[in-house]
Amino acid sequence: MEPFITACNVFYQYESPSGPVSALKGIDLSIYSGEHVAIIGPNGSGKSTLLKLFNALLEPTGGEVRVGGRDTSDPQNTWEIRQECGMVFQNPDNQIVATTVEEDVAFGLENLSFPAPEIKKRVNEVLQAMDLDHWAHHAPHLLSGGQKQRVAIAGVIAMRPRCLLLDEATSLLDRRGKAEVIDTALKLNRLDNITLVNVTHFLEEAALADRVIVLYNGEIAIDAPAQQVLSRGTWLKERGLDLPPAASLANRLREGGIPLSFPIITMEQLVDSICSWKQMA
Repeated sequence: MEPFITACNVFYQYESPSGPVSALKGIDLSIYSGEHVAIIGPNGSGKSTLLKLFNALLEPTGGEVRVGGRDTSDPQNTWEIRQECGMVFQNPDNQIVATTVEEDVAFGLENLSFPAPEIKKRVNEVLQAMDLDHWAHHAPHLLSGGQKQRVAIAGVIAMRPRCLLLDEATSLLDRRGKAEVIDTALKLNRLDNITLVNVTHFLEEAALADRVIVLYNGEIAIDAPAQQVLSRGTWLKERGLDLPPAASLANRLREGGIPLSFPIITMEQLVDSICSWKQMA
């Protein structure tokens, strides 16, 4: 099977007041249709830069990125790539452009001059599928952060993309808002086979992915199944990634001789693992 997204020896360099900075250094990876991939790493590791290369918002300064077989550096491919790879950013307020939810979801389709009946059909389908139809005529700025991000995702999904790119889309949300956005993204990935690439600094989110890519100093430190990556607590901490409280506590219990399962990221997993250990003890 051909990969949907490929990066081949990709470099990205930008100018800073102190001189050139290499944000990415020789990135090689493939992402296949229907995969759920999490990209994690400390601040400045190149996560968001890599995601923007996938969406043709940036061009590599070396190497090649292809999306659906299209070279992202070719300007003739830009709109096709952005239709196939829809991106949701960190701050939902920066993506709201209309006065009602319905109009906001329709915005991208209108820009591409879709026929009015097709726009209406797609918008209604997406709003119903994402349980936003009762907010259709409400002002987006009156919604919660999680609801705003769901509106942003709905606007992307109305374009019928093959891939959803989340650029720390839950970082400004409360716990309920995070759950709304991640549940929506997982549903699209599992039920509609939409490729999901989630740049996040929350290891709880990364644990839900099929694969986790850890970036460090602009390079891929590891690219492996989520369980394999997230079981390396000390290794992750050495690279500036703070484990969730449940994972830290689990490590301390293991050091005390309690053989808990791997990985433990959430408190629910910790409780389940302790209960299983007590039943076997």
